[in-house]
Amino acid sequence: MKGFDPKFKDFPDYIIKITKEIWEDRGIATLHDYYAPDIVVRMPGSVSVGNQGVIAATMATLNEFPDRTLFGEDVIWSGSPEDGMLSSHRIFSTATHLGDGVFGKATGKKLRYRIIADCHAINNQINDEWLIRDQGAIVRQMGWNPADYARDLIEREGGPDNCVRPLSRSTDQPGPYKGKGNDNEWGAKYADILTRIMNADLAVIPTAYDRGCQVEYAGDVSDHSHNAVDAFWMGLRASFPHAEFKIEHQIGRDDPMMPPRAALRWSLTGKHDGWGMFGAPTGADVYVMGACHAEFGPWGLRREFALFDETSIWKQIILKTG
Repeated sequence: MKGFDPKFKDFPDYIIKITKEIWEDRGIATLHDYYAPDIVVRMPGSVSVGNQGVIAATMATLNEFPDRTLFGEDVIWSGSPEDGMLSSHRIFSTATHLGDGVFGKATGKKLRYRIIADCHAINNQINDEWLIRDQGAIVRQMGWNPADYARDLIEREGGPDNCVRPLSRSTDQPGPYKGKGNDNEWGAKYADILTRIMNADLAVIPTAYDRGCQVEYAGDVSDHSHNAVDAFWMGLRASFPHAEFKIEHQIGRDDPMMPPRAALRWSLTGKHDGWGMFGAPTGADVYVMGACHAEFGPWGLRREFALFDETSIWKQIILKTG
């Protein structure tokens, strides 16, 4: 780990330990060291530049959810310490809504949800990030419908003319990381499966997925087998049937004591012009940032985790429709 603190044995160890140090151990000030001063952080709901914004957002989140935990389920990564490394960190988080904040007045509700964070690091410091929380899971567990939450958020942020704009091609900011991942066969295999699905070839599902596959999807969906896979991806693509699908980043890995696995970050750019999980077509221009992890076994893809932020998609639709 050239350029990194020797207390970290490898890159996954670095990612998992600094996450715990920052959030659970309250080492928020370490963000001055672990995050570059001009880091770009892209989330479906916003884009920020600079670690001062990251520190402020971290403190606000911990005020709202003071007992939040972040359990690292996996880190799928590419690159080298010398050239920089990109981690796709899948996190299972628990929290209790004990403070007022972006989710409204404290409710005392206990939450469980996933996050996928793609971070680029070099010389012991993260300087580029893409982060997706399962906001649909969070608001549902609080008793909200994601569309109603988005409407309420727009009003609390000052109305349609003043609210924070979700991430899009036009609001995105350039960062230092220009890589696309690696050429490992498992990343290529998963990219081919997802590309075929997005090209309406859903017949790939029973051939590529293990019949007993476990799937964990945006919106707090936890299910098994082919029908669940078909319903999730069909529901998304049917909402945006003409949107451009693009794989933004692709990693595959073979590691000891781990199944072959892959991480993809992808986007859909286009109009809400179809009937699907986002209701009646509105013609709204929509940008979807998604991320997913997959594990493979002897009978095909056996575990899949796929996230996007439903509330940010609804926000884009509602800003169009009023």
